[in-house]
Amino acid sequence: MPWPHPAVPSPTLALAGWCPLSPAGAQTTQLLVAPWRPAVLWDRVTLTCQGSGTTGATTWYKDGQHWEQAGRDRLTVTESGTYTCDRPGTGRSPPMTVSNDDLVLQAPARALLEGDTVTLRCRGLWNSTVTWVRFYQDEKDLTGPLSRTELSLSPLQLNHSGSYSCRGLVRSFMSGSAAVTVTVHELFTVPVLEGPPELTVGSPLTLSCLNIPSPLRPRAPLLHVFYRDGQVVGGPQGSLQLLVPAVGVSHSGNYSCQVHSEGGAVRKSSARLRVTVHMPVANATITVSPLSHQVHPGKNVILRCSVQGL
Repeated sequence: MPWPHPAVPSPTLALAGWCPLSPAGAQTTQLLVAPWRPAVLWDRVTLTCQGSGTTGATTWYKDGQHWEQAGRDRLTVTESGTYTCDRPGTGRSPPMTVSNDDLVLQAPARALLEGDTVTLRCRGLWNSTVTWVRFYQDEKDLTGPLSRTELSLSPLQLNHSGSYSCRGLVRSFMSGSAAVTVTVHELFTVPVLEGPPELTVGSPLTLSCLNIPSPLRPRAPLLHVFYRDGQVVGGPQGSLQLLVPAVGVSHSGNYSCQVHSEGGAVRKSSARLRVTVHMPVANATITVSPLSHQVHPGKNVILRCSVQGL
């Protein structure tokens, strides 16, 4: 699953007091979002536009049309729609949808990664009671009719990505929500085990279990486990390296590594790496028996190879 990359600078459209959704270390102004998306009108939404330039230069748009230019960077929403703002020098912000539908499916607005604990919730207009709820992923019924209005996707997996919606009985009428896209990002890539395929007895062995953490959560604690022929030979450990100061022939085998999140909800294994340890040899000589400078056709000859170990 592709990871987001920092874009060109743009203004920020925020719901007051809520948190940014941006890769760690991003240097551009990012969209600040509510804990849930889409936002709903009955939650008393206030939008805040953040970007370069003075607040007096803020221009607001609703559903693509000019909404107001009141010389302020905050807007209390009184109508449903899709809002953006504009600041000179940083351009138009990403859109923010505020819904007032009879039924709204909300998903967490933060970046979602493998292993996260996530709940989707199906809400009735102005918190009306919702019954006979059904949840759908890519138009496939996930649950059948439920009495509860929340759907747990925990722990998140990559196959949870998709388009979600819900249906339910609201104020005596069956209603359906608009679809909400859920995108699950990799917490880290599938590890690759690197090391020397061949080495001699007495040599040091270093194996590295390499993976790339998500830029959305680059400091997530990961543990590494090393295996030889299916048996644990190292870890769980924070270090991504297995060090053997001096190998013997018994260290030959098929090595692999597994990386997992601190709670173990996400586990990924590398392909196997065959490591062969050889006995070092020197002063190899070949002798011929019987000793003769000439070998005649039809005669038996014995070759002997003699080696002297170091």
